[in-house]
Amino acid sequence: METRSPSKKELIINGIKSFGKLRPKLSHATIMTITALTIILFIAFTIRLFPMRWEIDPATGKSNLLLSEFDPYSHYRFTEKIVKDGFLSWAIENEGKGWIDYQRWYPQGFYVAKAAFPGLPMTAAFLYEVISMLGVNIDLMSFCAIFPAIMGALACLAIYFLGKDLGGKPVGLLAALFLAFEPSYIQRTSLGFFDDETIGVLSLILFSFLFLRAIEEDKPVSSTVKYALTAGAILGYFSAGWGAAYYLIGLITLFTLVLLIMRRYTRKLFLAYGLTFGFGLLIAINVPKLSPNYLLTSAILPVAAVFGMLCLAEVITNMKRAKWKVVSVIVFSGLVLGGVMALWYTGYMQGIAGKFISVLNPFTREASPLVESVAEHRISAWGSIYYEFGIMIIFFIIGLFFILGNLNNRNLFLLVFGLTSLYFACSMVRLFVLMAPAFSLLATAGISGLLKPFATLLKEPPRISVKKKFGLERVGREFSGMAVFLIFLILMVNLAFPMPRVYTQAFTPTTISGGSLSVSPQHLSTPVKEWIDMLYLMRTRLSPNTVVCSWWDYGYWMTILGNVTSLADNATINTTQIENIGFIFIANETQSMKMLKLYNASYILVFTTIHADYGEWINAGGDEGKWIWMAAISGKARSRFIERGFISDGEMWNEKLDDVRTLFGNYTLGTNWIDTNKNGQPDSGELEPNIRGQNTTIYKLMRYAVESWKQKQGKGVLTIELLYFTPEYIAGLDNDGSKYGKVVPLVCLYKINWEKYYSEHPSG
Repeated sequence: METRSPSKKELIINGIKSFGKLRPKLSHATIMTITALTIILFIAFTIRLFPMRWEIDPATGKSNLLLSEFDPYSHYRFTEKIVKDGFLSWAIENEGKGWIDYQRWYPQGFYVAKAAFPGLPMTAAFLYEVISMLGVNIDLMSFCAIFPAIMGALACLAIYFLGKDLGGKPVGLLAALFLAFEPSYIQRTSLGFFDDETIGVLSLILFSFLFLRAIEEDKPVSSTVKYALTAGAILGYFSAGWGAAYYLIGLITLFTLVLLIMRRYTRKLFLAYGLTFGFGLLIAINVPKLSPNYLLTSAILPVAAVFGMLCLAEVITNMKRAKWKVVSVIVFSGLVLGGVMALWYTGYMQGIAGKFISVLNPFTREASPLVESVAEHRISAWGSIYYEFGIMIIFFIIGLFFILGNLNNRNLFLLVFGLTSLYFACSMVRLFVLMAPAFSLLATAGISGLLKPFATLLKEPPRISVKKKFGLERVGREFSGMAVFLIFLILMVNLAFPMPRVYTQAFTPTTISGGSLSVSPQHLSTPVKEWIDMLYLMRTRLSPNTVVCSWWDYGYWMTILGNVTSLADNATINTTQIENIGFIFIANETQSMKMLKLYNASYILVFTTIHADYGEWINAGGDEGKWIWMAAISGKARSRFIERGFISDGEMWNEKLDDVRTLFGNYTLGTNWIDTNKNGQPDSGELEPNIRGQNTTIYKLMRYAVESWKQKQGKGVLTIELLYFTPEYIAGLDNDGSKYGKVVPLVCLYKINWEKYYSEHPSG
């Protein structure tokens, strides 16, 4: 009998059946966990894409994705260099010295290889090349804008596995959910925030997960080696990508020291610590910005000291006689003390960069107006901590209580992580993002600890009797269910109904599309076009070699989006040059021109904001609120300016803010007035002039723009006369105040009239 061959349809059906038999058998709990985690990751990703509605391209005027804030544009320029010229082009060009970007920090340029971390640009460039090879058609700027949201979702996935190791799947899921909604982390990983934190927080979580697994006693040695080497690779990557690697290195060093003090030394700890830091620091010292000198900084030397203590612990463990144990401790202590003193006196021991010292001791920032002028460098108030975390801060505190009751190695690490990150978050507002993972884990630990007894009661309620005034009553399922529901209700209020902080961070436009205005997103129904228009004009009308002077806040935008040469930007690598720029703006026009001559500048730019109803300044993000820092920062160079003949002793000011306000104006530059109602209008309705303030270059340039707007809107006449500056373009003159919540931003570009200056001052 002839056998009939199966048809194609039968082959396909049989193949599907065979594949179905091979599918992994998943339990109901596993399916629920995967589903919940998928939903959390989806929420984490999509909530970070909300700013997309405001995006617009300054070059074409068409909808496109842009970056937020200022630093991300520097990383984008670095990434663009790698994509165009190769992965090592930034390090090997210029006869092996590395890339110097002469469009930044003119005239000396910006030494990218020695001054920038390559971790983020190289990661983004690599992933961009991969998706390009896969046929995904997306421009580099748009990819860099979406990149933070991807990293934010991956960090939530990573913290799930860390939380799972700490307390099981429920803890992992809750920690991932809390991190997805953490306001500061949303801000630092939202659309366009292409900055170091995007890879830094992910690396911090991954490192913690790997290192804790490396020191587990129930793992074989081969597993310890694998986890330790992988943790070392992550540490090296972290060091190459974010300056906050100092924190991670210090955290693990402190954690290991605490383990030694608590007599929890094991050979696994010794092996894991040595391999992790050995491999991690080997990678770090090959980063041009760090170099081998990194090993001699005062933040890294404790790593060697603790490693020495581990060696000592190993030696003591193998010694039988107490006498030799004491001798070993004395010899080791003498060697450490002598080594530190020798390195210090010979000059080989280096300090930590100033901004990191200022985190350890926030009061040192008071001596630096440049650092203090940045809002995210301010000390955190207790109110801001509650505003950041909401009622969840209660669960964070409860979490600390529960882990103190069960101090195994993992919980001990979480305790050290939580307390140190809380300290740094209190020291500097910006570092709330560093506390976000620790907060998510500890808050989850608190909730888990509270729910555990009630969950047990719900499963098998014990017969508990409580003596009351009118008899005995049994505590049953109802009591447990009510407690669980109450905790659930608190979480719903905190998460399902967005807190103001969560809503603000998730639904805020990128800084460039918001025009750098400090106004509520609800007032920005459309993108703020003034800055975009100005940058488009620069890109199309000016050459890349044109030098434009502005306050350092706008340097990145002008160089990357405007394609002109700037004098300073947010890298703040040259304090002297920033002091000079501050002097340019706060001195009178003639004195400013003497300084501008040093830089061969062709244009000068200012940014100011006014209220449409009364046409006067309102502090909404423009230079009318930054002039005081220009004065304070330049005032720190008082002696230098006098010695070099830029200004006389009697005319020069100092860095004290109170003195600056008295000299140039109490609230708004050039005026002395009080705004009790904080509505942008003086209480008396009259402005008392301050002649010194009204003669400054920054006042005259901003005032000219304000009066030009009034004239354009038929609300006033032009009275300001400029000596050596000619208006080239003022973006925002056609804004009648019907948008942006009555705030009118004016971005003003003036051409410097050198011909007139030299005709009046032949000697310069």
